[in-house]
Amino acid sequence: MTLTLTNFLGLLGGLLVLAFVTNRFSRRTRVPDVIVLLICGIVLGPVLHWIHADRFPELIRGVGTVALILILFAAGLELDLRRALKQFTAGMTLAILSYGLTFAGVAYFCMRVLSMERMPSLLIAAALACMSSSIILPTLDQLDLRHDLKTTLVIEASFGDGLGAIGVGVLLGLANGGSMSLHTSSGAILGSAFAMFIFKFLLAFVVAVAAGFLWVRLLPSVSDKQFWQVLTFAVVLIVYSITDAIGGSSLFAVMVFGATLASLLDPQNSMQRFGFEIIAPGHSDKIHSFHSELAFLVRSFFFVLLGAMIQFDGLKKQLLPSLGILGVFLIARILAVFCSRIVWRGASYRELEFATLLIPRGLITAVLALEVIQAAPTGLAYFPSLTFALILFTNVLILPASIRARALAPITFPATDPRSAETSAEGQAREK
Repeated sequence: MTLTLTNFLGLLGGLLVLAFVTNRFSRRTRVPDVIVLLICGIVLGPVLHWIHADRFPELIRGVGTVALILILFAAGLELDLRRALKQFTAGMTLAILSYGLTFAGVAYFCMRVLSMERMPSLLIAAALACMSSSIILPTLDQLDLRHDLKTTLVIEASFGDGLGAIGVGVLLGLANGGSMSLHTSSGAILGSAFAMFIFKFLLAFVVAVAAGFLWVRLLPSVSDKQFWQVLTFAVVLIVYSITDAIGGSSLFAVMVFGATLASLLDPQNSMQRFGFEIIAPGHSDKIHSFHSELAFLVRSFFFVLLGAMIQFDGLKKQLLPSLGILGVFLIARILAVFCSRIVWRGASYRELEFATLLIPRGLITAVLALEVIQAAPTGLAYFPSLTFALILFTNVLILPASIRARALAPITFPATDPRSAETSAEGQAREK
């Protein structure tokens, strides 16, 4: 089949319908829509050869970055900063432990089991160690969980993207002959990465909060104009670009910018006392709806294009290594959840079990893998196939996690039932 303009437009429309149906299907069955989209990309690419996505790695990387920006901004709009601050320590602790333990485990596995050199092993570990907020956030949105648990996992997922980007950035600077050499000790690398982590996140926080205050002040004058939501999206992209240009964590800045808007646009806040004119609540809901739908569109295309890049020969060769790395993921996650449970507020065994299985790789993993291959392609030709296999395997684990999560739904009782408090207490006791 020759992919003419007419065929391309028809294929485009069909993919949009498929994405919508897949999303509805995932909400009913708990099967991640990413799996269906990846399979669709495989059929259109390696099987039918209608799409040759491997010719456009920069386009795919750009689409993935835009999707990440939109997803994190939409997640920030759903965050309640007052309650999020209470879960900040738990989410941050879990994110750092999970990324650090996974990074160390994957790097060790690659060097000792796969007999890889040190720098390629570290680059692979840095890209694969972070979980994907593009998968976790939509999954959490579909589940009825305790608010504190959901907030903790949202914070962890949002920080995970930034940790992965910083880790890959530090190692690429090392590999390309930056301020450190290949013989730099592990302690020096770790200290440099930690200092850079603190600096990037603090800088991103300041930029995002300042931009949020400024845009909330300007919104009342543009919210009654046509296409004002597109203007908000433009501001999101500007915040991302400015933060990245001055050395901050751009993805984290996008999420904080969304959270700042959500907090300041809340009718219950007290900003009106300081001269802030707040737009109508319906307008703030439109911001979230517009960007969520845009994120859904871009995200769907990205995973189809990612599936079209896969080569079956490479996938077969990376099957056993990917299963080994998956085992490393699970061991590191168990250790991270076990060690961080001290800072969790009233987490039950089932909640900890759910958090342990929630280790999907997705958008950020693929974007970082493409960045690593572009910057250091020598000896990493197999990396796309390995990344694809791990995205597929870790997303399959979401199915049992979602099934187990049904027992975590908060139980509500009518206020007139005198037994509601007693029954609820008994249920929580059984749950723990």
